Amino acid sequence: MRLTEYATGGGCGCKLSPTLLRQLLQQANVIGGTMPENLLVGAATADDAAVWRMNETQAIIATTDFFSPVVDDAYDFGRIAATNAISDIYAMGGTPFLALALAAMPQELAPATIAAIFSGGQAQCQNAGVVIAGGHSIAAKEPLYGLAVIGQAHPDHVMTNAKARCNDVLLLGKPLGIGVLSAALKQQKLSATEYETMVSTTTQLNSAGMQLALLAGARAMTDVTGFGLLGHLAEICRASGVGACLNFSDIPKIAAAVTYAQNGVITGAAKRNRESVSEIMAADTPLADWQYNILTDPQTSGGLLFVCSPETVAAAQAIFLQHGQQAAIIGAFNSSGKIEVQAVC
Repeated sequence: MRLTEYATGGGCGCKLSPTLLRQLLQQANVIGGTMPENLLVGAATADDAAVWRMNETQAIIATTDFFSPVVDDAYDFGRIAATNAISDIYAMGGTPFLALALAAMPQELAPATIAAIFSGGQAQCQNAGVVIAGGHSIAAKEPLYGLAVIGQAHPDHVMTNAKARCNDVLLLGKPLGIGVLSAALKQQKLSATEYETMVSTTTQLNSAGMQLALLAGARAMTDVTGFGLLGHLAEICRASGVGACLNFSDIPKIAAAVTYAQNGVITGAAKRNRESVSEIMAADTPLADWQYNILTDPQTSGGLLFVCSPETVAAAQAIFLQHGQQAAIIGAFNSSGKIEVQAVC
């Protein structure tokens, strides 16, 4: 069997729908109530990680992320999963340094395959300066791999979803379309070149987040993963009490993913992601179905979504470039409380 054949989903497309997740957290009383003074970021703002202030100059950032295979190569799967988990620390403006591995593996999976998954994760952690100091594993019907990651930051430079302002600018660090490519891979349509694009994109570290958080005009930051661009942008809008206008033509997209999307290749998660943002979308949003599917496409190890003042854009783009990413300006924030997508805003 191919590794992806063991999985009912794949990558960040495995996530529960955003709407269901919010309902479950509310019912479990995870959202709401009084937070301890030192809990700087909890579940209320749908951020990428929790943040606990240790003292006046140190805060600990904690996150966890794991999923089923998005590719068939075991080593690549480990690298992608590790990159994705570490990204949550970067998205909070932190520096990752410690991780615990999480693994659930079918007993019929060859030991060499499992070892290759672990090796891929270990290699990517070394690239990021992260030490895997332990972990936990269980036997399961579906292979799952990921990390619990710890990072650190100065409390004054922690990024959240909740500080975007009207007229702030929105930048995106990686192109969209990973979910579409993963669906094409499962259908055995992906070419070798397209597969390389998929792997190189999903294993590119979002390390720019550590420096972006230090900019004077930095407002908010998250990474685009399982809820798609619109889903994660909606989290920023809700938490900050703002609306946003996007320029569809300015949003970076993987060319092959656009072609596949135009020919009907999509993920099941894109549909539920679209439903989850229906109430925040402007009524007159002029999008074709394939365009909506790109904007709600679940990204595995997607790019940083960075919010800053207009005066900070050039410095932010320079930082992205230092880390190997050409960040695009894709829109701006306003007071509408809605998300609209136009050719030109």
